[in-house]
Amino acid sequence: MHTYRKIKTVIRSKPTLEGAGVHLNRAFGFAEAPDLDPFLLLDDFRSNNPNHYLKGFPWHPHRGIETITYMLGGSVEHGDSMGNSGIIGAGDVQWMTAGSGIIHQEMPQGDKTGYMGGFQLWANLPAAHKMMRPRYRDIKSSQIPEVSPTSGVLVKIICGEIMGVKGPVQDIVTDPEYLDITLEGNSEFIHPTKPGHTVLAYVISGQVRFGNQEKSFENRDLIIFEDGGKISASDLKVPARFLLISGQPIGEPVAWYGPIVMNTQQELQLAFEEYENGTFIRHK
Repeated sequence: MHTYRKIKTVIRSKPTLEGAGVHLNRAFGFAEAPDLDPFLLLDDFRSNNPNHYLKGFPWHPHRGIETITYMLGGSVEHGDSMGNSGIIGAGDVQWMTAGSGIIHQEMPQGDKTGYMGGFQLWANLPAAHKMMRPRYRDIKSSQIPEVSPTSGVLVKIICGEIMGVKGPVQDIVTDPEYLDITLEGNSEFIHPTKPGHTVLAYVISGQVRFGNQEKSFENRDLIIFEDGGKISASDLKVPARFLLISGQPIGEPVAWYGPIVMNTQQELQLAFEEYENGTFIRHK
């Protein structure tokens, strides 16, 4: 099945408020998630206004999911109930598997110009892994390989494989791919995709065309593809950049409220009861 994937849906990201008052753009969330299994949410928090992000995301719980934070600029300081703490900066990735439960905080800081930017993706966990031991992977930008599969194309491989080069994030249940692709002007990127996997692209800058579509897509457009064996992307005369994300659907019921995602309403209720009575954390 080596047919090009056609575009199924295009979504324009929407401004929203999260945490203690962080202004961000939500590419997709609860309403769209049923069509994007195993992914639940993608937030874009690029801003040049410190008032829009400094209040951050104070202590809050997660269970049953993975949160993937990819920074373009500025930094995020994090701490959690397991005693982990650290700072991720420009080009860094934090892949957090909440599993059975974690309570953490994420506090953004801008760079010298006041810019702070990046993305947070939520990926679901299958029932068999929802209560696994939580884990962090902090990946520095220097650990993320870059390849140039064709002239004028530069790909940062966070997760997945191109030209025999694998990204640093491996052994993830949903077999995801996470690529940051720059097209440097009049260039084309052709990439195989696993049939049956959910594939989406999120444009960061410039204008990108997918397949033989005449229409181009711009900053903050989310493109969801139909099934197929590969995608192609090309830019117009100016450079463009987009994220390409894919994963294997889980195909299980979703019970979701706020930062906790389980399979049944009973599991969801239990999680919040445990959070209220102080028995939420299974692993210190």
